[in-house]
Amino acid sequence: MNRTIPSVLRVLGGGALVAACIISLNAQQGGPRPDDPTFRFKSGVELINVTATVSDSSGRFVSGLTQNDFTVYEDDKPVQVEQFSAERVPVSLGIAIDTSGSMAGPKIDEAQRALSRFVYDLLGRDDEIFLYRFSSYPVLLQGWTTDRQLLGRALGRLIPNGGTALYDTVSEAVPMAAQGRNQKKALVLITDGNDTQSHVTVPELKQAIRQSEVLVYAIGIDGDSETPYRPPPTGTPPQPRFPLPLPFPGTRPRGRFPFMSAAPQIRVGRPGANEDRVNVRALRELTDDSGGRTEIVRDASDLDPATAAVADELSKQYYLGYQSSGVRDGKWHSIRVETRDRSLTVRARKGYVAS
Repeated sequence: MNRTIPSVLRVLGGGALVAACIISLNAQQGGPRPDDPTFRFKSGVELINVTATVSDSSGRFVSGLTQNDFTVYEDDKPVQVEQFSAERVPVSLGIAIDTSGSMAGPKIDEAQRALSRFVYDLLGRDDEIFLYRFSSYPVLLQGWTTDRQLLGRALGRLIPNGGTALYDTVSEAVPMAAQGRNQKKALVLITDGNDTQSHVTVPELKQAIRQSEVLVYAIGIDGDSETPYRPPPTGTPPQPRFPLPLPFPGTRPRGRFPFMSAAPQIRVGRPGANEDRVNVRALRELTDDSGGRTEIVRDASDLDPATAAVADELSKQYYLGYQSSGVRDGKWHSIRVETRDRSLTVRARKGYVAS
């Protein structure tokens, strides 16, 4: 009898552990939580979560679509969509702003102005946000919060100096964004130059982003850009409601991707003639697989409409969830989302790593 009871407990405990792991995995990957009215728990089933942005030929976001309007493919095979939502959901959002020396003057002023309106007037009141600044290394100015006054004070602590450690910052910010409490998770990067300080490489970051469900958006300021930024047509939100406080220095946080080797990393190669230009190709490597996007603006004054367009997009996306194949092969599995109306354009994460 004494041997039987522990055996039963082990079985029951194992089942509970499996259920807990499934719920935890869905939470980490942005899936519906038990308190979500759309949540339907199925023992042993993992949902692959996809956030889709749909636009027409003029770039306007398309609303009003239903589950039947979408077809989802994994590895070019159609899958059954188990869950669907077209409602605006809270976002767990990280912001990373370049404060290298080249951002001094009007650029940092415009960035502060645009981000203040972004967090105060354009995002939902129940969205949680954290804020990084980065120059020669990343600094976490404000952890997760819904308190806009805390974010406002953090935005005042932007003092441009030093180099640009963009990739090191992403290596800290993506895992933090992935741990957000909300179903939808995103990261917004603002920079005016190429990376000059990081030890993390773009291929490493790309792999890490593929293993998360974080939507990554990048806005680059490049005065030599041949294509000026033209945001999707939207309304004009009100101006910021608060003055920025006086700045004071922050401190450097710790932490990187837990699965990265402790061995020294190879630095990213940089073209000598254009080392101060935004590396558009690298930014798109970081954003496009996630379902986010990269925008290049000619002038810092364009940051305001660019960040407004990101906020508008986050409020008009569709959520689709489908049952995974259950194969843990550690490989990349492609995802493609289409609509019945082939004139529409769908942007969504391009796949996931079954690890």
